[in-house]
Amino acid sequence: MKLQFEYGQGLMEANLPDNTDVFIPGETVADPEIIPADKLEEVTRQSILNPIDLEPISNQVKKGSKVTIIFPDRVKGGFQENSHRKVSIPIIIEECLKAGVEKKDIKLICSNGLHRKNTKEEIKRILGEKVFNEFFYTHQIVNHDSEDWDNLVDLGYNDYGDRVIMNKDVYESDLAVLIGHTLGNPYGGYSGGYKHSATGITHWKCIGAHHIPRVMHRDDFTPVTKTSLMRQKFDQISQYMEDKMGKKFFCCDAVLDTYQRQIALFTGYGESIQPLSWEVADKRTFIPWAEKKYDVVVFGMPQNFHYGNGHGTNPILIMQAIAANIIRHKRILSDNCVVICSTICNGYFHDEEFPSYREVYDLFQKDYNNTLPDVERYSEYLSHNQEYIDKYRFNHGYHPYHAFSMISCGHIAEKNCSAVYAVGAYEPGYARAMGMKTRATFEDALKDARKYVGDNPNILALPKTFKTAGVHLMMKDEVL
Repeated sequence: MKLQFEYGQGLMEANLPDNTDVFIPGETVADPEIIPADKLEEVTRQSILNPIDLEPISNQVKKGSKVTIIFPDRVKGGFQENSHRKVSIPIIIEECLKAGVEKKDIKLICSNGLHRKNTKEEIKRILGEKVFNEFFYTHQIVNHDSEDWDNLVDLGYNDYGDRVIMNKDVYESDLAVLIGHTLGNPYGGYSGGYKHSATGITHWKCIGAHHIPRVMHRDDFTPVTKTSLMRQKFDQISQYMEDKMGKKFFCCDAVLDTYQRQIALFTGYGESIQPLSWEVADKRTFIPWAEKKYDVVVFGMPQNFHYGNGHGTNPILIMQAIAANIIRHKRILSDNCVVICSTICNGYFHDEEFPSYREVYDLFQKDYNNTLPDVERYSEYLSHNQEYIDKYRFNHGYHPYHAFSMISCGHIAEKNCSAVYAVGAYEPGYARAMGMKTRATFEDALKDARKYVGDNPNILALPKTFKTAGVHLMMKDEVL
């Protein structure tokens, strides 16, 4: 069986045994039906006008009210003309203006968290030209800045000992709207809901409460669940924000399909709408499909995806992306499974976009750092590095702490696999230094993997892993 796998900016061919099973999200198992395009605006409007367990916008604001609309960054949600952001935000704005809110009192905040700030062009693609032109040039569209202490509020510690620091504009607004996406995510099951607020408008110390080894290396994290400690912390942190603000977030979440199209809409109180949106999203995301456990999983990695250009060449992020697929699919993988992944792995860290990553990688190579979690001890030091902070604030770089949250994820591959093979690496030493084995071809890797999985392994091929929104595969008779 010949298959093509993602590889840099192109594809790499693999000749796999004929009994290899193939899974492609949205194709192997069809997604639930989407909301028809001609009904999308009306369905969204009705959801917004009838929020669950919250007063409608018209009862929450008036002239003089301050409104913040928090929307996800470029990493997820789609850019199509009828994307959830482009459909829902104009309706939210319209309802605020009808209630008497003055246009000058509406602020749109990109919830980039520790991700790099989105560029002007990216913001325009996310929001559409009309909203962009009406609000950008009056400085009413901004990226969240988790190092701007003039616009942060330190709320202290919640009952679970987690530091909560949040965006001041959101904290002080009369109405805080969260535009979210319920889309399968290895970190806590789903994006959107309270994950959005707990990560997108906070500080690295807040994210350091959950994107850490003692949370991510628990048995409730892999395979992915909606009840993990990480998910609980999202809820705890966001609800603590609500308590301190004296108001609830006005959540407007869309359940999305493989191609970022809306399946369903839920608006209202986060605690109420999360389980409702998850119930619908489960039908697309947690898929009871496999009839056997797989010993080998094969996929490929492009250079540019998810976090940006360099995700598939930066060695820390390569390991994170591999681990994310272990988290998603662990239910159908054998205990001694092997991952075989094509990656050009050419030493391109993209230092401008990921400024702290090379130093974190170098630290892992020395000073008694034997496993990836060992480097966590450097996280506070590097997160105070002013050069890296300035690159995050002013030069569209990822925050220095982001590297540590990713390296915590990467270790999950080592914990759950007998071996991880990087195939086709231009500079294979980078992959080996992260704990991977290296081979020139898929066939060479599969031949070597026999020492772990035997001569007749069950093989699963995932040829569009990073071209589509992921799913979480389960055994065919498995129930959540």
